[in-house]
Amino acid sequence: MPLNRRKFLKKSAVTGAGVAIAGAAAAPSAQAAEAVDSKAKDPKRYKFTVMGTTDLHGNVFNWDYFTDKEFDDKAHNDVGLAKISTLVNQIRKEKGRRNTLLIDAGDTIQGTQLSYYYAKVDPITAKGGPVHPMAQAMNAIDYDAAALGNHEFNYGIPVLRKFQEQCRFPLLGANALDAKTLRPAFPPYSMHRLCTPHGRDVKVAVLGLTNPGIAIWDKANVQGKMTFPGLEEQAAKWVPKLRSMGADVVIVSAHSGSSGTSSYGDQLPYIENAAGLVAEQVPGIDAILVGHAHTEIPEYFVTNKETGKQVVLSEPLKWGQRLTLFDFELVWAKGCWKVEKVAAKVLNSNAVEEDPKIVKMLGDEHTKVVAYVNQIIGTNAAEMTSVEAPYKDVAIIDLINHIQADTVKQALASGEYASLPVLSQAAAFSRSAVIPAGNVTIRDVAGLYVFENTLEARLMTGAQMKAYLEYSANYFVQTAADAVIDPAKLTNANGTPDYNYDAVSGLSYEIDIAKPAGSRVTNVRFEGAPLADDKKFVFAVNNYRANGGGNFPHVAAAQLLWSNSDEIRNTMIAWVKAKGSIDPAAFASVDWKLTRNGTPVF
Repeated sequence: MPLNRRKFLKKSAVTGAGVAIAGAAAAPSAQAAEAVDSKAKDPKRYKFTVMGTTDLHGNVFNWDYFTDKEFDDKAHNDVGLAKISTLVNQIRKEKGRRNTLLIDAGDTIQGTQLSYYYAKVDPITAKGGPVHPMAQAMNAIDYDAAALGNHEFNYGIPVLRKFQEQCRFPLLGANALDAKTLRPAFPPYSMHRLCTPHGRDVKVAVLGLTNPGIAIWDKANVQGKMTFPGLEEQAAKWVPKLRSMGADVVIVSAHSGSSGTSSYGDQLPYIENAAGLVAEQVPGIDAILVGHAHTEIPEYFVTNKETGKQVVLSEPLKWGQRLTLFDFELVWAKGCWKVEKVAAKVLNSNAVEEDPKIVKMLGDEHTKVVAYVNQIIGTNAAEMTSVEAPYKDVAIIDLINHIQADTVKQALASGEYASLPVLSQAAAFSRSAVIPAGNVTIRDVAGLYVFENTLEARLMTGAQMKAYLEYSANYFVQTAADAVIDPAKLTNANGTPDYNYDAVSGLSYEIDIAKPAGSRVTNVRFEGAPLADDKKFVFAVNNYRANGGGNFPHVAAAQLLWSNSDEIRNTMIAWVKAKGSIDPAAFASVDWKLTRNGTPVF
């Protein structure tokens, strides 16, 4: 493993400080006594900064591989570690390199075609295989530690272990336990020494916590291998240990949002978004770097119930759009360092240029992936887009459902369930996906299905499907029959994300948005007749949903008939390759619509 220059410098600095102290102790003088007396009146103080990122999701460059152009959004944010590197360099120069740490809160190796390519196409696990671009970039930027995110497990444990091996910093997960021994499967914490001008170093402990939902979302990869207890429980176990080990400052890097809610309801006894609860319930924490929720929280204080102390939380925006700064002020009191003040803020990566060092280092990898995603795999008869997918039945979502249903039908063709009709669910993961008319590339298809979900088949009844549709309809904002329709205000009720609204193919139905949630779905039909409650169906569903993601009713408990380890995205790419052409006329139809008192909204 290459020498980590930063750690070498730290070690040298510690040794040097020790020599200086020893020399002073050997030759006491009136001058030294006077200095001690002076310092007693004027307490020693020390400032340092902890920088933090989260939910990088495979973004090194300010590039969108799904659109094949520079990333941009309505707020003109930028993305990627190359931008973050520039910000980090600026802060290290401003604060002094030895007065800083850099940590991450997880979800690192999934999300872009760059990260996918080095997990699946040219995998890091192959003999003599490449070093993952995220490991290369984070090593070059000199991260000190990173927490595990749930998406670290998407490609299986072998890929994660190889990535861990390639990183020159620890991947932390105090609540990622070996299923057999119940001992930590990853380092729970890392300890860092910061050299002060005042003699004794400041010991900073970073405790890493990941998301309990891994047990649901990546069940196929972790079941029987790892278990994931709650963040609060494990923080309560480890924080006192870190303090007893001499930690002057305890920082938690938590891949968990701060809302106290769970997308999987009560299917697990552990809270998904528990960072705020950790701050509230576990004494001894100074700051929490928050991840997972993809929200921007520059600074947020939570009062610890036991001590009354204010704990500062900060969540930088995803994909490298923001860098959190925790600024610590310490004072030497009663023979130890005490945290006097902590403040947090975020920096916007769109204010700087990409670090040319990172761009140069990973330019070849970027070029390979651009060439890969632009491979032509078929043709399309008519353009399809997802712009209106959240509130209209559109052809591009029908394509996903058509491929999923077709795949499941073929898989079950020779078994006892071959005669059952197949339904399918799909969500609008992206509102900007386009399958163009004419040539279709890998990136066109991949941009439609941006998650690494796999496909399953579950046994469902008509009554269960009605309940499923009703739950899905919670996504819409209740809109009076006489109100003016603004499509931008119809969706995402109560913060429900687009990926938690499912359109189901194989049935026809209406969603009355004038009615309150829980009583909206009407006129549910199968093959033109009212849907019978006892009718049995095979339901083609992604593993996230089937394992409880979004907390949809019945599906997680439904009988599993078949599952596939290949990503749905790959299944779609292979399907288009095999067919050679797409014709929306062959599968697209309007089977669901929004209504108000029986009148269609559109």
